Amino acid sequence: MPEPAAAQGKLEAQYEATLAGIPVGRGAWNVDISDDQFSAAASGGTMGLLNAIAGGSGTGASQGRVVNGALVSTNYTASTTTSKKTEAIHINLVNGNIRDFGIEPEPPVDPDRIPVTDAHRHGVYDPMTGSMLRVAGTADPVSPDACHTGAGIFDGRMRYDLKLDFKRMETVRAEKGYRGPVVVCAVYFVPVAGYIPDRPVIKYLASQRNIEIAFAPIAGTRILVPFWMRIPTPLGPARLEATSFITTASPPRVAKTN
Repeated sequence: MPEPAAAQGKLEAQYEATLAGIPVGRGAWNVDISDDQFSAAASGGTMGLLNAIAGGSGTGASQGRVVNGALVSTNYTASTTTSKKTEAIHINLVNGNIRDFGIEPEPPVDPDRIPVTDAHRHGVYDPMTGSMLRVAGTADPVSPDACHTGAGIFDGRMRYDLKLDFKRMETVRAEKGYRGPVVVCAVYFVPVAGYIPDRPVIKYLASQRNIEIAFAPIAGTRILVPFWMRIPTPLGPARLEATSFITTASPPRVAKTN
């Protein structure tokens, strides 16, 4: 059988974050997948109630190659700014292994932080690429099979695993763009290294069994990305949801003959 044409597609999405139903942030995420490379870029910031408490904004970007339909990241950058500081992270990867990384300004060494070893930096994704699921095969990618996976993530500071389990199928309707099925996965956060064990937020996330992410497809590809995410918190449910989710398939590039 001939090889299927390489999948290509784009996503332009806008998200709103709420805490106990109150809007606290907005963000945007653009993803572009071609036959042999991909790029993804996100930006966002706090607003309203949260802005008064801990105002901040950030950007992130990931680029890499598409190898047999899988996303293989080559570099990742992220920058966050709060009233207290601005921090920039960069990670360079080769075939899922960290080649080098850095944080500017360099954070102070904390003796309580579990060290990240060289072994922890092999077979990992950056946080952005790790949030995009590739579903193998030829059947509809929006299916329970999408949740039968997990990923090792390194974010420049912490190494952790995200494990997924199928919960249910749902139908969503963005205010603009996508209307259709999503697959809802339970998400389990497993810290591995680079974290301080006594930190309450780490303990809380690691103990949570009710974090859910709904994944929707990027048209023209077998890649699914988060449409909404829900995390229970002591202040009420935190929710990130796409208000606009515009995705289009791109026609395959035609090889030049002259």
